[in-house]
Amino acid sequence: MIISRARNYIFVHAPKTGGTSLSLALEAKAARDDILIGDTPKARARRRRLAGLTPAGRLWKHSRLADIEGVLSLAEIRAMFVFTIVRNPFDRIVSYYHWLRSQRFGHPSVTLARTLPFAEFVCHPEIAASMAASAYPAYVTIRGEELCDLWIRFEDLPAGMAALEARLGIRLPPLPHANRSARPADYRTAYDAGAR
Repeated sequence: MIISRARNYIFVHAPKTGGTSLSLALEAKAARDDILIGDTPKARARRRRLAGLTPAGRLWKHSRLADIEGVLSLAEIRAMFVFTIVRNPFDRIVSYYHWLRSQRFGHPSVTLARTLPFAEFVCHPEIAASMAASAYPAYVTIRGEELCDLWIRFEDLPAGMAALEARLGIRLPPLPHANRSARPADYRTAYDAGAR
């Protein structure tokens, strides 16, 4: 997540959407007082700045708008340009599965991904519940109000980036491919008849 008072925007980083790549590009143009929340080098370097903040929820790279109330007032959040990246959910879960398989931390989803083939993982009730709880609107909703001004589609990044640059009035560097998971290039090949 990035909160930029200087440019009047909030970037909400939904998981497995290419958000780390966009964070890196935005951070290349970050103002001195921008609040960078995440695990990129610049965000880690500024982490101490988060210490005095009083958020309603957890401050981490995948914070939701509702989490940052207290860092900003509801009126400030409503007045800012809010954007996020969204991804085809079938592609997103393939990326999520392969990312989880490479992880070593203790979490039920990691255990499921490391022990189940994809077709069983995607149909598992815990995974279905997790994906439902992390639907894109949940990331940009605060007090029941959805506040996203721009949904950038992962599948059409050039158009989304052009719209973002026009709105922010800046030219961003090309997006690096950060946080890549080892997975099939075409997500559709991961799905058999049962997983569909």
